[in-house]
Order: sequence, then structure tokens, then C-alpha cells
Amino acid sequence: MLPSVSTHDTTRIDDLRIGAVRPLITPALLEEKLPVPQDVSHLVESSRAAISRALHGQDDRLIVVVGPCSIHDHDQAMEYARQLKVQADALQEFLLVVMRVYFEKPRTTVGWKGYINDPHLDGSFAINEGLEMARQLLLEVVALGLPVGTEFLDLLSPQFISDLVSWGAIGARTTESQSHRQLASGLSCPVGFKNGTDGGVKVASDAILAAQAAHAFMGMTKMGQAAIFETRGNNDCHVILRGGKQPNYAKADIDAACALLKSAGLREQVMVDVSHANSSKQYARQVVVASDVAAQIAAGDTRISGIMIESHLQEGRQDIVADAPLLYGVSVTDACISMAQTVPVLNELAAAVRKRRTASQNL
Repeated sequence: MLPSVSTHDTTRIDDLRIGAVRPLITPALLEEKLPVPQDVSHLVESSRAAISRALHGQDDRLIVVVGPCSIHDHDQAMEYARQLKVQADALQEFLLVVMRVYFEKPRTTVGWKGYINDPHLDGSFAINEGLEMARQLLLEVVALGLPVGTEFLDLLSPQFISDLVSWGAIGARTTESQSHRQLASGLSCPVGFKNGTDGGVKVASDAILAAQAAHAFMGMTKMGQAAIFETRGNNDCHVILRGGKQPNYAKADIDAACALLKSAGLREQVMVDVSHANSSKQYARQVVVASDVAAQIAAGDTRISGIMIESHLQEGRQDIVADAPLLYGVSVTDACISMAQTVPVLNELAAAVRKRRTASQNL
């Protein structure tokens, strides 16, 4: 008679709050379906190198990361990209224009989490579709000749799209996260760390130091296998000033941020996000803030290496309401300035760089 065998029941202690587990496409399969053409690969490589030179003071052009707060519609994003490309070409002598193509949205509590997580904006969470739609959009934007920038929020999603990204951001809520600092240390593109939500710059300075170092951490390979990644460190990281309890774009704020960076042995340079707390959550004030930053650049400040602007086809924002049509070209997350409002800002920034360059050449 065989001895009785009991099966250990783990259902009382494991996955108690998991409602479902669905299969996820692997990055390798998605890349096989949507490969990178040679011209796209060349633009990604050359634009990353140009941004790196600007960050290291070898190119005096201003990095301008501009575009919708978040992507929610393919055709509208492409229309924006086509209009931005005209401006990028016209001002390329003075500006390194990177289109903001954000697919993941951090939420203070709950809300729409972005194009990858919920591409149909209906709570269906068709993530496999979202990953494919995101990658397809990046391929088309870069094929136009525009480099793209995005925020890396999820720790797995970079494996699906980061080969097409020329510049990445780590948001204010995640700059202090060890996992995101480790991620940045292994990313192939330059990365900006935003100051903390309270306005503190030291967390971003610490993040740069951490990202410059080598790390070992657990992750997922492009074949979808769990693995240990060992990174070499990323020397193309910088601070993004986005405000906190109060704005921090003025000269005194940049002086203070650069003094802190210098004390940490880091290059004295910042990018200024003219949205978020720097515009006091009033989207139209981005124009005013950008003008102030332009004046500092025109006065000769070489520590300002970049600027971020939230801009869409049309100004303002709208809510996602079930069964209600959305307005064309209007953000569904943070309010943006319109393209019509953006063009004069870009021209003012280009003029400021021209003036800074001329003054430097006359020294």
C-alpha cells in the first residue's frame, strides 16, 4: 500500500489579491514584428550623441523637449510631430528639438495610466496592444527625422521601446527610487532626473551619482526571461528643475542648484521644465516662464542646457468621459499650450541661444 501523499495548499497565502494573470508579449517578439530601419537607427544614435555633447558643454545648442503631456491618439501625435519637424528644421542651428512622447503617466491617486497601459482609454488594459501601438508611433515619429524623449516609469517597458528613445526622464515621484536609478545606469540614452515633488534638488543630484555607478539588479531580458543585469553606469545624466512648493526656474534657483551640483563633484548644468510647479499648474504661464529662461540664456548663462515644454495641437485639457467624444488635439492629462503658442516660444529660445553664442564669440 502506497503511503498517503498530501499536497501543500498555498492558496491561502499566495496571490490573494490577484484577480487575473494574462500573457505578455516579449520584447524580442515585438522587435521582430516592428524592427528598426537603418535610417531610424542612425537618427537615434546621432541624436543621442548630439544631446550628450550638449550636456558635456561641447555643443552650445539648447535641448528642447517639447510635446504633449501624454500621448493618447496616434494620428494626433503624428500631426503634432509633422508640425514640430518644420520648427525643428528651421531652428536646428540653435535648438536640439526632441519630441516629448510620453506613454506612462504617474498618478497621485488613480486615473488613466497612459497609452501603453490602457490604449483604448476605456479601462480594458490592453497592454499588449498598447506596447505595439507605442512602438509603432515611435518608429513613425523618428522616421520623420525627429528624436523622441519619454519618461521611464515602469521598470519593464523600456525593454520594448528604449532602443528608439534618444532622451529619457525619471519623474519627480521616482527620482528617489533605487530601482529607477539602477535602470538609468543601464539605459543607452541620456537621462534627466527631476527634482523631488517638494522642490529638493539633492535627490536628483544623488540620483545622478547613483546612475553613474555600476549596478547589478534583477530584470527581464528581451526574450522574456528573468535575469541579473550588470550595468556600466550612465555618464549622460542631468538635473531637471520642475519646481516644488514654489517655482525654481529663476537665476537664484539655478545658482543654488548648480552650487549643490558642484559640491557633489557634478557638472554645473540644469534643464528647466517650464510646466508643473514652475508654472504653478497654470499651463499658459509656461510662455512666461520660458521667456524668463530665455532671458537668462541671452544674458550668457551657459549652465542652462535644456528646457521642457508641455505642448499639444490645441491648448488646455479635457477629461476622459465614457461614451463622450474627445476634442481633437487637446490633452487628456495635464493642460498644454497650443502649437500656435509654442512656435513663438521656440523662436525666442533660438534667438536667446544666438545671442549667447555671439557674446561668447566676441569675448
